Amino acid sequence: MKKITATLYFLLLAVFGIAQSIPSPKSFLGYEIGERFTPHHKIVAYFEALAKAAPAQMKLEQYGRTNEGRPLLLATFASAANMGQLESIRQNNLQLAGLAAGNGQVNGTSIVWMSYNVHGNEASSSEAVMKTAYFLLTDAKAQEWLKNTVVIIDPCINPDGRDRYVNWYNSVVGDRMNADPSSREHAEPWPGGRSNHYNFDLNRDWAWQTQVETQQRIPQYNKWMPHVHVDFHEQGFNEPYYFAPAAEPFHEVITPWQRQFQTSIGRNHAKYFDANNWLFFTRERFDLFYPSYGDTWPTYNGSIGMTYEQGGIRAGLAIRNEDGDTLTLVDRAEHHFTTGISTVEIASKNATGLQQNFQQFFANARTNGVGEYKTFVVKEKGNEGKIKRLTDLLTNNGIEWGYGTAAPAKGFNYINGKEEAFNVEKGDIVISTVQPRGTLAKVLFEPTSKITDSATYDITAWSIPYAHGLKAFAVKEKLTVNKAQPAIMMMPVVPPMQYGYLLPWRSNSEANFVAACLKAGIKPRVAQRSFEYQGSSYPAGTVVLLKTSNQHVPNLEKKIADLATDHRVTLVPVATGFMDKGADFGSPDVKIMHAPRVAMATGEGTSSLGAGEVWHYLERDLQYPVSLINAANLNSIAWHKYDVVILPEGYNYKPLFDKDGAMKKWIQQGGKLIVMENAVSQLVQADWGLSNKKEADEKDGLYDNVRRYENQEKESLEYNNPGSIFKVEVDNSHPLGYGFDKTYFTLKADNNVYEFMENGWNVGVIKKEAQIAGFTGNKAKAQLKDGVLFGEVPVGRGSVVFFADDVLFRNFWESGKLLMANALFMVNSGNAAR
Repeated sequence: MKKITATLYFLLLAVFGIAQSIPSPKSFLGYEIGERFTPHHKIVAYFEALAKAAPAQMKLEQYGRTNEGRPLLLATFASAANMGQLESIRQNNLQLAGLAAGNGQVNGTSIVWMSYNVHGNEASSSEAVMKTAYFLLTDAKAQEWLKNTVVIIDPCINPDGRDRYVNWYNSVVGDRMNADPSSREHAEPWPGGRSNHYNFDLNRDWAWQTQVETQQRIPQYNKWMPHVHVDFHEQGFNEPYYFAPAAEPFHEVITPWQRQFQTSIGRNHAKYFDANNWLFFTRERFDLFYPSYGDTWPTYNGSIGMTYEQGGIRAGLAIRNEDGDTLTLVDRAEHHFTTGISTVEIASKNATGLQQNFQQFFANARTNGVGEYKTFVVKEKGNEGKIKRLTDLLTNNGIEWGYGTAAPAKGFNYINGKEEAFNVEKGDIVISTVQPRGTLAKVLFEPTSKITDSATYDITAWSIPYAHGLKAFAVKEKLTVNKAQPAIMMMPVVPPMQYGYLLPWRSNSEANFVAACLKAGIKPRVAQRSFEYQGSSYPAGTVVLLKTSNQHVPNLEKKIADLATDHRVTLVPVATGFMDKGADFGSPDVKIMHAPRVAMATGEGTSSLGAGEVWHYLERDLQYPVSLINAANLNSIAWHKYDVVILPEGYNYKPLFDKDGAMKKWIQQGGKLIVMENAVSQLVQADWGLSNKKEADEKDGLYDNVRRYENQEKESLEYNNPGSIFKVEVDNSHPLGYGFDKTYFTLKADNNVYEFMENGWNVGVIKKEAQIAGFTGNKAKAQLKDGVLFGEVPVGRGSVVFFADDVLFRNFWESGKLLMANALFMVNSGNAAR
């Protein structure tokens, strides 16, 4: 036996001594990892125990709370020497990126961030993380890696979803686990544990930051900007393990180094999996394109971003897969533990290279800018609501922005799709890609994204100007960005109230203001025809706030002024109800608005994500009350208690098929039904005056059905539309189109389009050659034309409003929110079913 050196001896002795005082998962929990599921509070308690036992190597902090009050944690692991200088390591890293003042040094220190359990019912990773944390604190190899690597761990991104799953599973499993896939412990009830409290998929929210978990996590990420980020997931239980390198398409901005290092990490993982005879696959299915994933968003921020996918959804503690093998939670946790440790190892071995290429990533953007278009100009001067939502999104993503300096320019017009001359004006918002986060800015604003492989895992178009409904230009030259705030952008003081106020209806800020007024008992009015006052024109949809009908509201003027300031809306004072042109305020064309009583279908039979989007929009964005009704109970509700009922994406709305039922009678008496996405197809089946678009005529060829087997996936893509942007022409004289300049850009993720109605209002129309950005198969594109996507079907005194597309898509599609607000407040105004 070779002699052990004194240095190594004392190192091993020290590690052994530390390990004796640090509780193992089994000693703390009372069972081995994978023998049962661990509730979130016990995971928190275990990390607290580790931090208490090893303060010289581990730092634990709470960075926020979930909607249900569960703590969100970050655990930082480093050598004792590095733990004492974490702040200087962090600052040095930001300096390397040009995100902090000073000259950062490439000193061979890497930063790895690992995120666990973003999908609550993909629960094996938060079991594995406890073993990973213990290993980092007690293993001799890990102690060596931590000398040049800082490891940051988020043990559970989605505690609410995890506990929803774990508490359910623990309540239905018997004395012994049952591996039969048909057993009830493998049939999770609605809505499942995947999503958060509001039924949102947190793995699609990194860029948009609509959810409280993301809003609290991203500032912590931006404080560190790690070199490597891993997101731990599970896939179907019949699949083995997936790890990097990712599948095509890779976005064009991803650097050769980022591609190469994914392969290096994959080979390191494969070494361990091969040694254990574990199955895995790479380069399939999970691409790097859509910008709001836990692998892509970090990648566009200079990291090596990756997703690791363990087979296991629905698996519980054990399940028998299609190969006849039994997959256990012990197996799943062990696989995730192995890739986590392998990631730290390979990062430690390549720490200098990671730092150097991280520095170069940001230096290239700061020096040269990124992409064909170097500047994006947003021309929404005076529209404070849209500007606020845009600039908040930019700031939250760490993207620098400023204001325009008056000058002529030429660029791509997002509205008409043409290159044309325009003038940059003082007050225009200007975003340059010549900045540290130029790559992310380019990806989020590019008019179209170049796609190398149409078989993608998610949507293929998302450009912010389309999503936010902005008048914008993409310019190939670098333009001047003025960081000083011009006086024109300052929020105006609300003038004294005379006869009343006018509120131009232009953005979601106006919608939120009106919702707040209605909740406060204030009754606005809406002009259903355009008019002129003191030389200015006001379009249909303008909101009128009068003292008339509001005398009952105490301190009316102050209340309106406070709400206007809170929601950043501009009120125009009016001294009379006599207009220069158009209807006066006493006209039947100026209708009073009552606060609608709103209900929404949810539960079994609805899409949890679709219902969650509506719930979150109403409750957290619009801040308007809504009653959630189980879809199974719709036949028995007291319809007269509600003025608006929303049917989100769903699969079995039986009241639609009852022609003489309570729902139909309620609508005829003045009720308003809002139907969304695939629930609209049930309107067609139930014959509510809407019909499917007829398929384009095709001549069958003799050999059309003679196909090569290997081409089946490629051929199926001809009908595929994973998510692309189409231009919609809007009838903005109709209440559903108020606030739009005759154009809306929809995110289309299916091929549904409907025939023009003879006895309804075709408000949103899609014409030929309407696709703007993203991938759509040829046969799908041929179908998506000459039809209606949203509109109104009058029924007696009430109406049915329908949206073929998801106007609230992941709650980042800002312009769609205005359509929903119009459906709630503008359509059939004053005609409540009371």
